[in-house]
Amino acid sequence: MQYHFCAQTDAGRVRQKNEDAVAFDVKTSVGVLADGMGGYNAGEVASGMATAFIKTELTKWLSEAGALAQPAQLKRAMEICVHNTNLAIYKSAIANPPYSGMGTTLVLCVFLGERLLLGHVGDSRCYRLRDGVCERITKDHSFLQEQIDAGLMTPLQAASSPNKNLVTRALGVEDTVLLDLAQHEVHSNDLYLLCSDGLSDMIFEEEIREILQNEEPLEGKASSLVALANVKGGRDNISVLLVQVSGGSDKRGLISRLLGK
Repeated sequence: MQYHFCAQTDAGRVRQKNEDAVAFDVKTSVGVLADGMGGYNAGEVASGMATAFIKTELTKWLSEAGALAQPAQLKRAMEICVHNTNLAIYKSAIANPPYSGMGTTLVLCVFLGERLLLGHVGDSRCYRLRDGVCERITKDHSFLQEQIDAGLMTPLQAASSPNKNLVTRALGVEDTVLLDLAQHEVHSNDLYLLCSDGLSDMIFEEEIREILQNEEPLEGKASSLVALANVKGGRDNISVLLVQVSGGSDKRGLISRLLGK
């Protein structure tokens, strides 16, 4: 499998500064996106610490493990890395009064062969486009998601709620954090989108699918996503990280050909 990365981040049309951060490493197929929160410059400090620390530590671990890296070991490495990052942000907030209360959401992807190890904390998301179907493969850690899960609110009602920014889990706000971590099979031609809520709160999932399906290169898709979020108001910072999959064996495609489909 080959993985092609493209990232774009924008302050949006309302915020004066950008507290999102994005980082990726092509060689080890690591991608990290974070959406910071907190007063003063605290949000950008937290998100910058998260992306820089996680990218550095995971790329180092993967480079040392090489071809011997196994999914179970990688999951453990991701958990340790996120734990250490959370603790570093938490201690920095305590040691520096201007940064008190800072935190950040996180969505983290590592592609290992034909597997995706996907971790997230908060309401930054990951979508997957496969065979024309766009599916969100993370579940928000948010007040609204809890209301939906409890049957107290529909997704449509949640989309217009004023409580969109109430996350129930974030890095740096406590000395421990729970990382949701899942493993997914990767198919050739998959397209993955990691994004902050500055994108997902501004445009509908059907609009995301339409842009991901268009014939533009990755850079054009990323620009189109950010531009549409801004056209619709750009009320928050907007960040996207796209990962296009190519190569590998497509067993389903072979079966389809044998069946004449």
